[in-house]
Amino acid sequence: MKLLVFAGSTRQNSWNRKLAKVVASLGQSAGAQVTHLELSDFDVPMYNADLESGGTPADVMRLKQIGYEHPAWIICTPEYNAGYPALLKNMLDWISSPVKADLLWRDDLRSTRGKVVGVLSASPGALGGQRAQSHLVPLLLNLQCWVAPKNYALGRAGEAFEADGQLASPVAKANIQAVIEQVLWAAERLH
Repeated sequence: MKLLVFAGSTRQNSWNRKLAKVVASLGQSAGAQVTHLELSDFDVPMYNADLESGGTPADVMRLKQIGYEHPAWIICTPEYNAGYPALLKNMLDWISSPVKADLLWRDDLRSTRGKVVGVLSASPGALGGQRAQSHLVPLLLNLQCWVAPKNYALGRAGEAFEADGQLASPVAKANIQAVIEQVLWAAERLH
């Protein structure tokens, strides 16, 4: 099963980027063919219909294709002011925007429809990003994704990782593993 893993952050020391690295490793151990995406590797401007009318940016087309090719996704979202970050919303807006001149990509939900998505978050606060997850899930449902019922919010992220980037708590690792397993299980059955 092809599993796409990415964090909704480009900050160098982002807890969610660290979490995405852990998820990618656990996903590989679970037998998935993992693509660990770093959004900072893509030149994606803020969504603007006027800009789009001049042609969809090449990196957006790459992201559309990558999303399309992966039946299973895990998104690690930061929480900014009780919601998910603009970076994540912008990426999802772009990949779900139709390319009217292209027969394949005219379908606005080609990249997202039917994807099984697990939602994780990490935050220095006690709630671990739960509020961001609660805002992200309706957007994913609107994009016709299947959202895994299991999710996990890693609280007190500043204490959650060892120096080598691994999780300090076996309980946290088990909760994250459960989300990965559910996403892979559902994606196998739906695709």
